Amino acid sequence: MAEDRKSSKQLLGKTVVSKAGKKFGTVGDLVFETKSGELVHIVLTTPTTYCQKLQLEKDKQGNLLIPFSSVIASGDFLVIAEEDII
Repeated sequence: MAEDRKSSKQLLGKTVVSKAGKKFGTVGDLVFETKSGELVHIVLTTPTTYCQKLQLEKDKQGNLLIPFSSVIASGDFLVIAEEDII
């Protein structure tokens, strides 16, 4: 995704799905490394029941976090490699 940079605002509200088509939730916010500007995590809103059963990292407010490194495609959906987060 580095070569086709997008505004981070374009990711907000997108549905997060795995390569296998399992729905995880919606992008509610993004967590950046402040010094480098690197995207670190996607904060999920409305996580699915399936996603809630996974032992994902959470922020201080209890929101589920998905490592941005697991993102493999961005279009109508944000596609993640589920094996990278479990």
